[in-house]
This record gives sequence, structure tokens and C-alpha cells, in this order.
Amino acid sequence: MQWEGIVEFVYVAENESFTQASKKMTISTAQVSRQISALEKRLNIKLFYRTTRKVSLTEEGRVFYQHCRSLMDGLEAAERAITNLQSKPQGKIKLTAPVTYGEQQILPLVNNFMAQYSYIEVRAFLTNQNVDLLEGGYDLAIRLGKLSDSSMMAKKLGTRTNYVCASSSYLDRNGIPHSLSELNQHNCLLGTLDYWRFKQSDKEKNMRVTGKTRYNSGFGLVDAALKGLGIVQLPDYYVQEHIQSGKLITLLDNYREPDEGIWAIYPQNRHLSPKIRLLVDYLAEQLQ
Repeated sequence: MQWEGIVEFVYVAENESFTQASKKMTISTAQVSRQISALEKRLNIKLFYRTTRKVSLTEEGRVFYQHCRSLMDGLEAAERAITNLQSKPQGKIKLTAPVTYGEQQILPLVNNFMAQYSYIEVRAFLTNQNVDLLEGGYDLAIRLGKLSDSSMMAKKLGTRTNYVCASSSYLDRNGIPHSLSELNQHNCLLGTLDYWRFKQSDKEKNMRVTGKTRYNSGFGLVDAALKGLGIVQLPDYYVQEHIQSGKLITLLDNYREPDEGIWAIYPQNRHLSPKIRLLVDYLAEQLQ
């Protein structure tokens, strides 16, 4: 078995780009291209379809990739086995998470984690966009709600609950809604979406709501609700403490949608390294 070109082939296949593969491997694009060409010549098959915009695997290339990925997984497992012999987990972890949830929940836990494992470095990028893990070089992403990317592996870390709530001052002035249709008679404090999510007759229901306030800030919406400006629907980490203190009152509990998942996702072709698995298990333990 000749290994020349195998690693380059796997990187190009996973990044769908010679340029991105060369950046990840810190070698020139020309060198990657030469190795792939030599590999194709040696195998006497065409591994990639090449256009100006995209690089994609041929049918033969897909079959070859599965075998090559397994070989590389074996090598990575061997490296991890050596790493596990070290007494202290160490290395860098690059993760991404939603902005507010990351600030309130994930980063404080990451700080606790790093205080416990001082030889591990964590770099976090908070964004509400679903960034490409492979392209961005991320080891891990925290995602909320339903997952749509089937190319990733996922571990459930916990759940979150969406509450509809309002202050007693608002309800005293405007009355308490007891059905979904009654929301049309109220000022609903809107975020980036113009509908709220409910469960009705055991089915999920997206209901369009209206109001004179729209913020792309959960904290701004909470403040508006606390000041009696309207009814809001937000995840528990925005409103839980105010519900417990009695400053906000939950509404329409019978229509509350099922709890949403909180997930750690990572590329399916990569086994979790010990340091990443350690962080994922720590987050799962704390969030559950």
C-alpha cells in the first residue's frame, strides 16, 4: 500500500476544495494537486469532478474515500492511544455556539472546565449563524432546537423550554389569554420571527402573532415584558429567574411545545479526541 496522496485526497474530499485542503494541511495548492494527480494516475481512475466553483467526488472517488477515511481514523486512533498515556489532557479546542446561549450558559461552563483542566485551551466563536465546521476548522458546535445537518454526529447535552409569559401589570390591564386565538387581542413582543411555536392537539403549530415591538434582542424583549409592555415567548434561560421570582407569569402552558434539544455536534468521520470528549461530557453533565 502506497500512502502518497491519501491524506491530500481525504482533505480535498472533506473540504470540496483544493485550496481549503492546502490551507488545512499548510502546504501549497500546487502540491496538493500534484499528489492527487499522481494518485489518480497510479489508480487509473478519476477521483474528482473539477469545476471552477466546486470539487466533488466521482462514484469511484466516494468508494475510495470511505476506505481511506477508515485508514486515517485508524491512524488517529493510534495517536489518541498515545495521547491517552499522558497524565494530563492537553491541546486546543475550537468551538462555536449561539451568542446569548453561549454567553449565559456555555462560556461560564467552559471557564470552569479550563480551571479544572489547565492544559486545555478553548477558543470560542459565538454566532447565531450555522457555520461550516470543516471550513472553519471547528472541533465542536453547540446547536439549539431541531438539527438539520445529517452529515454531522450529535450528542444531546440537555433541553430548553420555551415559555409564553407576561407581567402581572400587563395582565391586570389587558386580561389573561386562555386560548391561542386570544393572542390576537394582545400586544406580542416579537423577536426575529413573526410567529410563535405551540403544541395543539398533539401537533406542532406555528402561529403568526402581531405587536408593536420587535427586537432582535432577547434581553430587550425580557425588559419590555417586565415593564408591562406585552406578552413574550422566550427560552428558559431568558425568563426562568423572573418566573421563579413572580415578576413574570407563564401563560398558555397547555399549549407549550415540547422541550427542544441542546446539542454538541461534530463531523461524523472524526472520532472525538480525548480532550473534546472530556469537554462534551462535562457540558452534558452540567447542563442536564
